[in-house]
Amino acid sequence: MTKIALITGANKGIGYEIARLLAGQGVTAIVVARDEERGRAAAGRLGLPFVRLDVTDEASVGAAAKWVEAEYGRLDILVNNAGISGGMTALQPSALTAAQVREVYETNVFGVVTVTNAMLPLLRRSEAGRIVNLSSELGSLGMALDPASPFRPFNHLPYNSSKTALNMITVCYAKELEDTPIKVNAVSPGYCATDLNENMGLRTPEQGAAVAVRLATIDADGPTGAYLDEEGVIAW
Repeated sequence: MTKIALITGANKGIGYEIARLLAGQGVTAIVVARDEERGRAAAGRLGLPFVRLDVTDEASVGAAAKWVEAEYGRLDILVNNAGISGGMTALQPSALTAAQVREVYETNVFGVVTVTNAMLPLLRRSEAGRIVNLSSELGSLGMALDPASPFRPFNHLPYNSSKTALNMITVCYAKELEDTPIKVNAVSPGYCATDLNENMGLRTPEQGAAVAVRLATIDADGPTGAYLDEEGVIAW
């Protein structure tokens, strides 16, 4: 049976590569984007289905879930890839406004909860549902406090704390679903060259996508409630 996957923010960057790599494994990877024109164009290049979804709009998310149900009846893989940086400014936390933080959380935190809850009934119909949340080493409390960590200097409150929150969201869903076949994990793609960082990253989007694809296709013996990169476990 062909697996059905849904990848948010899949019109470009890491999300696009996740969709492409999953499709290469025979998965029907649904390209999701909030911009319909760009999303349809990306899906067309990949030869994959498209559905419009804005993670910050509950009505949009609900409509997408209904579309998936009508088209496929279930969902096997959900990749919560859509995210924003908030500019990754050099401002100190005390110079930021709550509104600046809230804007990032709407996509990176509340958007993940909205999409996951909408798609979860469809994932429960899968024989082996998988949820993969795209996190970052910048969400690691251990690395943020480690003087030797290369990530310690990057004190971007909105983005970093949103990924820390996403890690706990991952754990909470994994605990709720631990008695089901559904596995929930957070992955870091590493510092990839994408629009998120003005293409300053050192890795390609394809390289970053690989770990997400691996976790999206793990078997029953694979982890759940984990925080991983391509080398293994990341310190919380």
